[in-house]
Amino acid sequence: MKKIGLTTTVPVEVIIAAGYTPVDLNNLFITSENYLNYIDIAEKDGFPKSLCGWIKGIYGACIENNIPEIVGVMGGDCSNTKALVEVLKRKGIEIHPFSFPHDHSKEAVKLEIEKFIKLFQVKVEEVEEVRNRLNTIRSRVKYLDELTYKEGKITGFENHLYQVSLSDFNGDDALYEKELGGFLRKAEVRKPINKKLRLGYIGVPPMTADLYSYVEGFDASFVYNEVQREFAFPRAIEAKNIYHQYWDYTYPYDVDFRLLDIKKQIKERKLDALIHYTQAFCYRAVEDIIIKKEIDIPILNIEGDKLNQLDARTKIRIEAFLDMLLDAKELSS
Repeated sequence: MKKIGLTTTVPVEVIIAAGYTPVDLNNLFITSENYLNYIDIAEKDGFPKSLCGWIKGIYGACIENNIPEIVGVMGGDCSNTKALVEVLKRKGIEIHPFSFPHDHSKEAVKLEIEKFIKLFQVKVEEVEEVRNRLNTIRSRVKYLDELTYKEGKITGFENHLYQVSLSDFNGDDALYEKELGGFLRKAEVRKPINKKLRLGYIGVPPMTADLYSYVEGFDASFVYNEVQREFAFPRAIEAKNIYHQYWDYTYPYDVDFRLLDIKKQIKERKLDALIHYTQAFCYRAVEDIIIKKEIDIPILNIEGDKLNQLDARTKIRIEAFLDMLLDAKELSS
């Protein structure tokens, strides 16, 4: 099947129904051993250094891997995507636009998805058939999430990895489902991870994935990944149709809508604190002001840029934050 690149999570059901193999360019970029090369490609082509590393990485990954078409999300994700797709268009790449509407009404969301379905010349019945198949897999990933925060048998990074992969199902939903099943069978018989601190991760998936192993080197573990969980559509089973499913998807809409579910998860998962990851030069970093005012548990904001590993300063800040939390917990016990 023909490959199509994605700049973020979109109604992948439409793409699969149209006979394409979806490729999340973010995952293609950050999982590469030569991920910095993708950023270098973008900067050599004129992308400024003062621009989000993800946008430059997506560009480089698209060019280097000869992706012929992409879905560019013009609203509800990165504000730089519009400029990105204009450059890619001039490189001969076919662009399919999609937007999550600023007006977060069911009518507006339905209109945008109907346009997307029409663009790919498929029927809504075909899309729903694919959605039902994918939701079977999503229900298994929801179970994986429960094994993380209810039973402590899955690490924060494993939780991150399997959920973030649902943006494109690694390009092959049948193979993904098979691999997932094997992983779950092994995880079910593990001994629980018992750590004093229960942490939540909020914000875009990190470029610095070693965050998980570093934090878990202390007496702490991540039992919640906010945006990754949204990529996995944990409420999709209850959604009446594809329109409702993508209306109920928190990531692309305003921060107040995100906060409703974050607060719910803090309570349900009994979180002690949050780590809020933001990307350098990203407008979403400003949302940290609102989040800290609205959330009543400690929050540490850390920022990533180009590197896929934590720098020394960030490690010191994380260690100090965790020490403070552990001391407070001991005093209260």
